[in-house]
Amino acid sequence: MTESLPTLPIKLIAIDLDGTLLNTNHEMSERTEKTLKAAIAQGVKVIIATGKTLAAAQHLLKRLGNNTAGIFNQGTITFNSDGSIHSQQIIDTMLARQAITFAEDRGYLVAVYSGSHIYVRKLSKRMEELTHHYHEPMPEEVGPLQNILDTTKVNKIIAIYPDDPRKIAALRWQLNMQIGTAARVLSVGIPDELEILPTNASKGTALKVLLKEFGIPVNQAMALGDGENDIEMLQLVGLGVAMGNANDHVKSFAKAITKTNDEDGVAEAVEKYVLKTVEKPAEPVTPAPTAAATTETTPAPESPSKVEASPLS
Repeated sequence: MTESLPTLPIKLIAIDLDGTLLNTNHEMSERTEKTLKAAIAQGVKVIIATGKTLAAAQHLLKRLGNNTAGIFNQGTITFNSDGSIHSQQIIDTMLARQAITFAEDRGYLVAVYSGSHIYVRKLSKRMEELTHHYHEPMPEEVGPLQNILDTTKVNKIIAIYPDDPRKIAALRWQLNMQIGTAARVLSVGIPDELEILPTNASKGTALKVLLKEFGIPVNQAMALGDGENDIEMLQLVGLGVAMGNANDHVKSFAKAITKTNDEDGVAEAVEKYVLKTVEKPAEPVTPAPTAAATTETTPAPESPSKVEASPLS
């Protein structure tokens, strides 16, 4: 965290959902909504970049009145503003079959994500809890998952071992040994869950494609996140901002740290780095005691040149 902060205006903001845009009650605050709408009104593109499905974010996009593409399913699929697929990455069918069989044979619950659909062999209590908690669409029971793989484009696979993070750590190691670099195995913010993705899939990879299409240089983009799955996009952009609730590993990849998701950290960062020059009232000038006196002005504050490792003010 030793690079200088960008001095060019920010033209695009990419924002993670859980732990970032949303507070611990999975809500977007009124302040955050107002701040992002102000940025959008100025022509700044606001991109949702989440591990969840499009369906889980629709209500937020409607509130923001957003008409820009978004990144979903951990960067494996990007949707246009009209809900059509812009681009996607899929897991090789044979690899998906191998990973699902390996996990299920060892007692893990498995779900397959394809676009905005989630497929499971049988709906479990834990899967139902996660669905409600994260506002995801209800998984569809299809019986043996292997039976749908030949006709389904698999964006990601999740494996769950309810309430036992040690089992998840063990599976991650085992899958890395089994499939090597043929897929990416990722731990997320849910202790008893891991995700399997196409090798090069990440929010950062998807964001890079969108920035190129929009003609926006990476140094004029800002990203905010709190998790391991946000690291690539924090590294990519000119201003990667880690949430105050992120762990130290994630923070080490950011150029700035904002407040937590329960303290409107997104709004704090956007107000400081995107809206900081908007509608600032002029300093009142005290009348001079005599006509010959001159008015004293206050020097403008220096723009930040180093990384801030404390909450934004």
